[in-house]
Amino acid sequence: MSLSEPTTMGTDYVLASLCGFFAWRLWRVGNGAGQASVCAWAAGFVCFGMASLAGGTVHGFSMVFGEALLQELWKLTAYAIGLASFFLLTGTLSACLLPSVRRVAMLIPYTQLILYAFWMATHDDFRYVIYDYAFTNLGILALHFRAGLANRTMSALWLVGGVLLSFFAAAVQAGGVSLHRHFNHNDLYHVIQMGGMYLFYRGALLLKDC
Repeated sequence: MSLSEPTTMGTDYVLASLCGFFAWRLWRVGNGAGQASVCAWAAGFVCFGMASLAGGTVHGFSMVFGEALLQELWKLTAYAIGLASFFLLTGTLSACLLPSVRRVAMLIPYTQLILYAFWMATHDDFRYVIYDYAFTNLGILALHFRAGLANRTMSALWLVGGVLLSFFAAAVQAGGVSLHRHFNHNDLYHVIQMGGMYLFYRGALLLKDC
């Protein structure tokens, strides 16, 4: 059996494993301490892991699987990333906003998720996934930057760094930057994003509900 993009599949699977480990650690910490924000980030990592697993399978077995199955895996990838965005944003709101403000602000991630789900039902272009995730990252960046300045929260530095590294990884992927013909822009994106996920993980461990 011939794999179509073995390096991309491998880096995707490593990223999925890393997300799974981070999710398990965050869930243990969040559930034990009763912190909804940490648990939400744990759920976000689970979704990222699912997206990486499905995406890696598409890259690796595109010459083996039928078009219908590949399309289903692609949809799973897109929706899993959308769910990850939802959980990361709700977790951020839980940690950064007081309950009186949060009750209204929570309408944003719920509305975003519903609109995204309806839109992706009839669209396949990956740029829409990027737009949705970029909106979430901007929200995370703004809220935690504010929290870092106002309250000097230790989590803010890690999470802001994770957002910036994620944006850098996306720029590398969009720019088609590759290190070798067997290590393309997608592979490099996955490796850089592993660093971004580590920063997110370290920051999420320190989150405290408002």
